[in-house]
Amino acid sequence: MSRPSRHLVVIGQGAAGLAAALTAAEQTGRRSSVAITLIERAAQDQAGGNTRWSPSNMRMASPERVEPSFVHDMLAATQFRGDATYFARLAREAPTTVAWLQYHGIAFTQPTYYLSKGPPRIQPVGGGASLIKTLATAAAQTGVTFRYGCRARTIMDRGVTVEEDGASETLPADAIVLACGGFQGNAAMMRAHLGPGGETMRLISPGTSFNTGDGIEMALRIGADISGDWTGIHSEPVDERSARSAPVVLIYPYGIVVDKTGCRFFDEGGGLMHETWEHLARHIHFTRPSSIAYAIVDSRLLEIPDYQRAIRSEVAPVRADTLAELAQTIGVDPEGLAATVGAYNAACVGDPSTFDATRRDGLAAATSLQPPKSNWARAISVPPFLAYPLVGAVAYTFGGLATDDRSRVLRKGAPIPGLFAAGEITGHFYGTAPNAVSILRALVFGRIAGVEAVRALMRN
Repeated sequence: MSRPSRHLVVIGQGAAGLAAALTAAEQTGRRSSVAITLIERAAQDQAGGNTRWSPSNMRMASPERVEPSFVHDMLAATQFRGDATYFARLAREAPTTVAWLQYHGIAFTQPTYYLSKGPPRIQPVGGGASLIKTLATAAAQTGVTFRYGCRARTIMDRGVTVEEDGASETLPADAIVLACGGFQGNAAMMRAHLGPGGETMRLISPGTSFNTGDGIEMALRIGADISGDWTGIHSEPVDERSARSAPVVLIYPYGIVVDKTGCRFFDEGGGLMHETWEHLARHIHFTRPSSIAYAIVDSRLLEIPDYQRAIRSEVAPVRADTLAELAQTIGVDPEGLAATVGAYNAACVGDPSTFDATRRDGLAAATSLQPPKSNWARAISVPPFLAYPLVGAVAYTFGGLATDDRSRVLRKGAPIPGLFAAGEITGHFYGTAPNAVSILRALVFGRIAGVEAVRALMRN
């Protein structure tokens, strides 16, 4: 059997990397002259990056279509600084990508949005772990070679230098797909771009720790352009006590959030959960004493149908019959909490019977309350009182490599020959992360990267 004459190296085994490797293998065929190698820094039982731990919700109305407003919604989330061409390609290719996943045996459901109505989404049965297992198995069966515990270090002319078991090696690479995530697992980069405290922010999942910006730094050393908001991150409020991956607590709109002094510091009812959780998580970590806050609600939370959908922590809330006892138990200034709750309750002047957890109900507090409470403003008055300690956890960073809608990495605005990137390593987000888009774009542009890499190889 003849030796391969061309080599494709895919770096990273999350959704983007697997989509690229498997698509490239399907394009070339098992007996082709192209060798495809996927290198992954983690051990095999830990591989998958953020994808492995993600529910992998995808912003689609059904497996066959996205909403007509999809591109506008993406641009609005990025404060109209995003690339319309990029998001238009994402919308156009999303149904085809889902059909490809279904062909490989991945089934989809339409999950219920936390408690209130949110953007339409679909979800692979089994979440990200199912995606990783299914696509990795298919890629191996199609001839992709996997190398675990292998860390990419340097992009060279027709090669990439890697480290494995303390030894350095240069792999031949006529084309490279970078799919190894952002820099949220790199303390020095987090501090450099987010400021003091960035280096101590909790990582949302075990897989997040492997995203240390290696691919970004390698590409920058050969002159790649950058894109995205380098001070931006997708972060979520999680239960400080939980050891789970992404133990989010999203019942805060139905009560108040206070810091250790007992003071409120943001509008808990300013929007649906996905519209406020990044702001809350970041605010907690970077501005609150000890980088912790507490969601305070009363027992009427338990009357909200399916309220558990908004809580992924396995730890029960702190309960107390009085606010003073609750404050003492959680370590919050009791006088500060009493004053805050008193002022908040006095400002809850709307008709509590109009409270509706399933939508922005317009039940706002009096305008004298600062910060305001724009929706769900109902007094905290029915014991027992409940509290969840919250910290901010980072899922991924926004700053990354500039790519076009063909997944080509750019240098001075032009494609770098043979270099492609997809997923969180690319910088297309600004301001806030569009809800339920991260995995979808990783898969779509991972497949595009696989196709484009093969085309580049065939031209050489």
